Amino acid sequence: MAERGQPPPPTKRLCCRPGYGSGARPGQQVDAIGLSSGALCAGPSSAAAAAAALGLLPLGKTQSPESLLDIAARKVAEKWPFQRVEERFERIPEPVQRRIVYWSFPRSEREICMYSSFNIGSEDPTTAPPGGGGTAPSGGADAAENRLPFRRGIVLLDDGCVDNVLQVGAPDPTAGASIDDENCWHLDEEQVQEQVKLFLSQGGYHGSGKQLNLLFAKVQEMLKMRDSNGARMLTLITEQFMADPRLSLWRQQGTAMTDKYRQLWDELGALWMCIVLNPHCKLEQKASWLKQLKKWNNVDVCPWEDGNHGNELPNLTNALPQGANANQDSSNRPHRTVFTRAIEACDLHWQDSHLQHIIRSDLYTNYCYHDNTENSLFDSHGWPLWHEHVPTACARVDALRSHGYPREALRLAIAIVNTLRRQQQKQLEKFQAQKKELLHKGVTSITNLEGWVGHPLDPIGTLFSSLMEACRVDDESFHAFSDFTENMGQCKSLEYQHPPAHKFLEEGQSYLTLAVEVALIGLGQQRIMPDGLYAQEKVCRNEEQLISKLQEIELDDTLVKIFRKQTVFLLEAGPYSGLGEAIHRESVPMHTFAKYLFTSLLPHDAELAYKTALRAMRLLVLESTAPSGDVSHPHHVASVVPNRYPRWFTLSHVESQQCELASTMLTAAKGDVRRLEIVLESIQKNIHSSSHIFKLAQDAFKIATLMDSLPDITLLKVSLELGLQVMRITLSTLNWRRREMVRWLVTCATEVGVYALDSIMQNWFTLFTPTEATSIVATTVMSNSTIVRLHLDCHQQEKLASSARTLALQCAMKDPQNCALSALTLCEKDHIAFETAYQIVLDAATTGMSYSQLFTIARYMEHRGYPMRAYKLATLAMTHLNLSYNQDTHPAINDVLWACALSHSLGKNELAAIIPLVVKSVKCATVLSDILRRCTLTTPGMVGLHGRRNSGKLMSLDKAPLRQLLDATIGAYINTTHSRLTHISPRHYSEFIEFLSKARETFLMAHDGHIQFTQFIDNLKQIYKGKKKLMMLVRERFG
Repeated sequence: MAERGQPPPPTKRLCCRPGYGSGARPGQQVDAIGLSSGALCAGPSSAAAAAAALGLLPLGKTQSPESLLDIAARKVAEKWPFQRVEERFERIPEPVQRRIVYWSFPRSEREICMYSSFNIGSEDPTTAPPGGGGTAPSGGADAAENRLPFRRGIVLLDDGCVDNVLQVGAPDPTAGASIDDENCWHLDEEQVQEQVKLFLSQGGYHGSGKQLNLLFAKVQEMLKMRDSNGARMLTLITEQFMADPRLSLWRQQGTAMTDKYRQLWDELGALWMCIVLNPHCKLEQKASWLKQLKKWNNVDVCPWEDGNHGNELPNLTNALPQGANANQDSSNRPHRTVFTRAIEACDLHWQDSHLQHIIRSDLYTNYCYHDNTENSLFDSHGWPLWHEHVPTACARVDALRSHGYPREALRLAIAIVNTLRRQQQKQLEKFQAQKKELLHKGVTSITNLEGWVGHPLDPIGTLFSSLMEACRVDDESFHAFSDFTENMGQCKSLEYQHPPAHKFLEEGQSYLTLAVEVALIGLGQQRIMPDGLYAQEKVCRNEEQLISKLQEIELDDTLVKIFRKQTVFLLEAGPYSGLGEAIHRESVPMHTFAKYLFTSLLPHDAELAYKTALRAMRLLVLESTAPSGDVSHPHHVASVVPNRYPRWFTLSHVESQQCELASTMLTAAKGDVRRLEIVLESIQKNIHSSSHIFKLAQDAFKIATLMDSLPDITLLKVSLELGLQVMRITLSTLNWRRREMVRWLVTCATEVGVYALDSIMQNWFTLFTPTEATSIVATTVMSNSTIVRLHLDCHQQEKLASSARTLALQCAMKDPQNCALSALTLCEKDHIAFETAYQIVLDAATTGMSYSQLFTIARYMEHRGYPMRAYKLATLAMTHLNLSYNQDTHPAINDVLWACALSHSLGKNELAAIIPLVVKSVKCATVLSDILRRCTLTTPGMVGLHGRRNSGKLMSLDKAPLRQLLDATIGAYINTTHSRLTHISPRHYSEFIEFLSKARETFLMAHDGHIQFTQFIDNLKQIYKGKKKLMMLVRERFG
C-alpha cells in the first residue's frame, strides 16, 4: 500500500517510463487492470479523467476535475487493501469496486519489477525490435529479466502495439498491507520456500548458487525500499537453509561444507545483521527476530562463524559504551555461529545522542572541544569521532546503506575513518615513546585478535564501498532515499562533485581519497592469523578482492600523496602496523599488500617502494628463533599450537605471495646493482622454500637473458647466487626436482662465465652429491657444447679440465660405487689422474663396490684397451657374486660369460685362475654347462699378450682347470635335479625331462660319463618311485 507520511501524488504510482511523464504516453487511456501476473487488459473509460488523475495533459490544456468517486476510491486504496474492504462491507456498488481496485495497484515500475523476478528491479529493460512481442535474448539473468511478461508488455506499449493499458507483473497487491505496514505487496511465501529448497537441492549445480545470490540481492533491494517483506523473505530463506539435510550429513562425516555454500551462509549472517540494525524497527520486531535467531543458533547443525572450529573472540558489544547489557548467553557459548553477531547486535541501539548528531547533520562540530584523550568525541579540527568496536561501527554503516539511508551512512563512515586516522596517529606516538624497548626485543606480543580484512562483517569493505558510492555523481541509489528523520518523503536531490565540499574532509581530499586511505589502513593493520582453514582462506580472498578494487582506481597526484603518507605511517607504526619494525610472530603477512604498494609507488617514489617491499618480505612464523611473546598481557596471543609451526593451512599460498613480491622487485631492479644486491640478501634471508627460491632464480635468469638485449650480468649473478642457495638447501633433503635444479645451475653458471663454472666445481661438496658432481656437473662442463658456447682458448680449457679431474677423483674417493666410472671417463686424457682413479677402484673393490659396478668398470676398461685391467676387475667382481641353482635368468649371467670369455682370450693361465672363482660363485647348472661348452670349442689365448700367438691345442677335459669345471657342472645338475623333484607338479614333467636331457649331454663330456648318468637315473628311480607317472616318462626317455 502507500508509504507512510508520503504526500500526494499517491505512492502507488503508474509505471513510469523515461520520457512519458508519470505513467503512459500522453493521450493514452489507462483504465482496466491485469489481475494476473503480466496480464494486459483494456476497457472503456473517460480518457480525460484518467489523464487528469495521472497528470498527463500538456501544460496550458484544460482538464476536467477528478470525480468525487475517483478521489474517494484513491483515498480508500491508500489506506486499506481491497481485500479488507471486501471483507468488511457487504454491498459495494460495482463502479466503486472497480475504482478502488484501480487505485490499489502500485504505480512504481521499480516495485513491480522487484516482485516480478529475482533480478535487481532497478535494471533498465531491453526493448525489442519494432513489432516484436518480446525482448531480444541476452545472456544469463538479464535474459530472464527481459522475458518477464511485464517487460514484454512494456515493449508492446512502447512500440504502440496496444492502447489503454495498465500492466502489473507481480502478485495481487489488493491482498496487500494497510497504511500502518511498511510493505505494499503480498509476498508469496510458498513460492519463495519452494525456490530456495530447489536451489539448495541442486547442490551448487545448474547455477543454483547464482540464483541464491539473486535471492539475497532481492532481500537487499527490499530493505533499501524499506519494505518489511525483506525481513520476512530472509526468514523464509533461512528456514530452508537450516532444513538443508546436507548440514547434518557433513557434521556426522566431519567434512567441511563447500566454499561457495559457506559463502552463502556468510551472506545470510550479514543480511541478518543488517535486519536487526534497522534504525527504525519496532522493539517487538527486534524481539521477534532475536527469538528466531536464538532458535536457529541453538540447532546443533548451525554452521560456525569460522567455518571449522569455534573462536573465543570478544563479544561484539564489549567495546561499546552500551556494552554493559551485552548478551552474555551468546558470549558464553563454546562456538560462535553465523547468527551470533546478529544476536549480539540486537542489544545495540541508535539512541546515543552523539551518534544521532553525527548521522543527522553535516554541521555537527565542536571547535571548542579540547579533550585530547583516547576516547574524545571530537578531534583537533572539531570534527566528530565515533569510538566503537570498528566492525560494529561499520555494521551500522552497512545497515544504514541497506535500509535506504545512504547520506546518513556516509556521515557515519566519514566519522569512523577520521577516528581510525586519529587512532593511527595516537598509536604512532605511543610506539615512538617505547620504541627502544620494543626494538630491543625484536618481536612483539601486541596484535589484534580480530583483523578487519577477512572479518565476517567486512568493515573495511563496507567503508570503502560507502565512500566510493558517494563519488558517483549519478548514483540513483544514493539519491533515492535521503532524510533520516521521520518525514522520509521530503528528499532533496543532491549531487556530489569530486572533490566534494564536505565539512569533515581536509583541504584537497575527497570521498575517493578517503576510500583509498581507509583501504590502506585496513590492509596494513597488524592482525593475528585466524584459526581454521576457511577463516584463513577468507583473509587471503578478502585482501585480494580489496586490492583488485583499488587497482581499478587510477592514481593521480592527490592519491599518490595519500599512498606516501599511509606507507610512511605503516612503516613507522611499529607493532600497530603489519609493516612495522616489530610485529607478532603469527601476524598475517603483508606480501600481497606490499606488492600492490610497491607497484603503485615505484614510478613516484622508488626508495619508499623498495623500503616497503623489503620490510614486508619477512615471514616470522617460519623463523625458528622467533619467541612467541609474553602471553600474560590481555592483548597478547599465544601460539596456536605449541610446536614450531602453527596451523597455517594457507602457508603454501603465503609463501607463493612472498615469492611473487620478490620476483616483482627483481624485475624492477634490473640494471640497478645496489638494489639487486639488497633484494638478493632479502630473498636469502626470508624465503625458506627451495622450490620458490628456484623459481626466483629462473625468473631472474629469464629477465637477465631477454632476446632483445644483452645479458644483464648483475642479474645473472643474482640468479646464480639463488641457484647456489637452492643447491645448499636441497643437498641434504629430498626434492623430486633436484636433477632439474642441478642441470639448470650448470646452464646458469655457463651464462655467467668460465670463472663461475670453475667455482662450482671447486666447491662441489657444498652444492652437489658426488654422483651429481661427476655425472651431471663435470660431464656437462667438459662437453664440446660448453667449450663452444664459452669460446674457450686452450689454456682455459685445460684449467677447466684440471678442475673437473680434481672433482672426479675427490668424488671417486668419497663415493666409489657411484662415481668411479665417471671419474675414469673424466680422467682419460690425463695418465696420472687415470691411474689414480683406477687405483681408487681397486682399493674400493674388496669392500665398497658391488659385482655389477665392478663388471661395468671392467667392460669399460676392455673397451678402452686395457684387457688385463679388465680381467683383474672381473675376478674381483666374481668374488662378490653368488648365483644359486635356480637363478638361470639372473642379470649377472652375461657378465659371468663375458668374464670367462675374456679370460679364455687372454690365455690358459688366466682361464685357470678364474675357473675356481666361477665354481665357487655359480651354482646354476645351465650357466656352468654353457661356460664349459664355450671353453672346449676354441683354443685359449688365440691372440695373447704382446701379440704372441698360443699353440692351437684344445684344452683337455681330463685335466685342470676344465676337469674342475666339469665336475662342478655335473654336481650342479645332480643337486638341481633333487631340488626340482622335491616340489614338482605334473605340469612341469615335460620340462623336467628336457632338463635331464641337457644334463646327459654334460655327463657324456666325461670319459666315464655314460656310466655316471646311468647310475644317476637308477638312483632317481629308486628314490622317487612314488612319482610313478614321472618315472615312467624317465624310463621311456632314458631306459
